[in-house]
Amino acid sequence: MATSTGSGGSVNANINVTPMIDVMLVLLIIFMIITPLVAAGFQATLPIAQNTIESKEEDDEIILGIDVQGNFFLDGLPVPKDQIENQLKALYVDREKDKILYFKAHQALKYAKIQEAVEIGRRSGARVLVAIMDRKPGPIIGGE
Repeated sequence: MATSTGSGGSVNANINVTPMIDVMLVLLIIFMIITPLVAAGFQATLPIAQNTIESKEEDDEIILGIDVQGNFFLDGLPVPKDQIENQLKALYVDREKDKILYFKAHQALKYAKIQEAVEIGRRSGARVLVAIMDRKPGPIIGGE
């Protein structure tokens, strides 16, 4: 049984879409401006360390090197790209002391290759990722 309260006091249940259309148009304009900038690529210049503590490379450190062509080197020895993750996993599986992976990358290497190497390091079990950089000439803190 339905009752009517009258024709003058009914509630309007229609959605007002005008504010939603305004918001969508603003978002469309923002994305039209941002998308070409993102597609242009991200340029990164790695910092050069200054006032660093000089440290010698230890024998048990795991160093992943990447040359300018994007070839991988594990502790100075060339390793094919499809085998690098498995070799790193084998090194970290029994390692209890630390799970640090040191990166040495050529300065002219594209950022995407460095990001790929970081992801390989994370998937292989490294808990701490460290970038090895050239030291800018100047005073050394803690040096001898």
